[in-house]
Amino acid sequence: MNFGAIELDDETRSFWAATRAFFDEHVTEEVHAEERDTGTGYNEKFHRALGGRGWIVPRWSIEEGGAALDFVRARIVEIELDRAGPPVIVSQTTPLPALAVRMFGDEQLKSEVMPGIGTGEVNICLGYTEPDCGSDLAGVKTRAVRDGDEWVINGQKMFTTGAQVCHYTLLLTRTDPDLPKHKGLTVFLVPLDLPGIEIRPIGTVGGEKTNFVHYDDVRVPDRFRLGGVNDGWTVLSAPLAAEHGMGKVPDELAPGSGRVSIRQMRRLLGTVLRWLEGQVDDAGRPRLDDPITRERLAQVATELENAVVAPGPMARIYCAEALGRAASDLLELVGPTGLLPHGADGVVEDGWVEYMFRFVPGTTIYGGSTEVHRNLVAEKYLGLPRSTPRG
Repeated sequence: MNFGAIELDDETRSFWAATRAFFDEHVTEEVHAEERDTGTGYNEKFHRALGGRGWIVPRWSIEEGGAALDFVRARIVEIELDRAGPPVIVSQTTPLPALAVRMFGDEQLKSEVMPGIGTGEVNICLGYTEPDCGSDLAGVKTRAVRDGDEWVINGQKMFTTGAQVCHYTLLLTRTDPDLPKHKGLTVFLVPLDLPGIEIRPIGTVGGEKTNFVHYDDVRVPDRFRLGGVNDGWTVLSAPLAAEHGMGKVPDELAPGSGRVSIRQMRRLLGTVLRWLEGQVDDAGRPRLDDPITRERLAQVATELENAVVAPGPMARIYCAEALGRAASDLLELVGPTGLLPHGADGVVEDGWVEYMFRFVPGTTIYGGSTEVHRNLVAEKYLGLPRSTPRG
């Protein structure tokens, strides 16, 4: 791995300045306030502005709604997005099912869906998890039964984040209960405005909003099927690999499996450092001069650098757990006032420390739990036998 500095030419530096100006203009306090109030992970005005630049999928071609950026410029967009901290859950989830649409959708469906992803006009959520099957995706019970040129779908999904602002869901269903569980699955790109679909919000301790989605005799035309009947596991392979950090997607900047944790950890460290700059101890000495305080900050900074270079599912594990350690340690460093929420008297840095302490438990679950990723590392990288849970 080359750790050398990249020399930027004047044109690229100008692009960086314009990129920063874009985020400064569009990521306003109103955007942050809406996210605090709703926890949706989506602001329509900002999302459309991002899509207007082709920056939802910046490495996609212009014809597909992207910006055709090279890696360096795409990385600049990512850096500035992370710095500004806008709500981006939906814009980072949507490109994952888009991989399945691109690979397995018919030409009509691709022409309807793909261009709108890059421009921000089409949002897609992930319809995987069910109440009785979390990380065991092949255990889904949502049933799809063929009726002529349509499929009738009944069942429920949970933790379908973004469903209330999405146009489609990538829905994993069981189409043949008599086949082995990995073999009887079929995937559909289901429009969420069809009759029989009910979206019910779920609040979380971390302030995010996710959803139950109920399907009651929902009739879906066969043209929304992706891939072959009972071949859904193959269809899911590309989005799951990208989500787990194991896929090779050369023409796009797919969200890395540890990227959310890295972004939040960097922002948390910067927040606490900024607060500490004005703090003194009981003897009137600057707290940043205290060697123990500096050592604890350096430990978080070191873990952050390790997280940046961690690959694949290893990144998923390390980044989530490093963020958890950082949130606990930095909260302890700040002290009791760090527990004050946004809007409280005496709040530290607008309540960001308190918010992150609530946010981190969920990061060990997103995109498959860290336990699932440990199994991936064991099986795919270390060559160990498959895990066989005890009955």
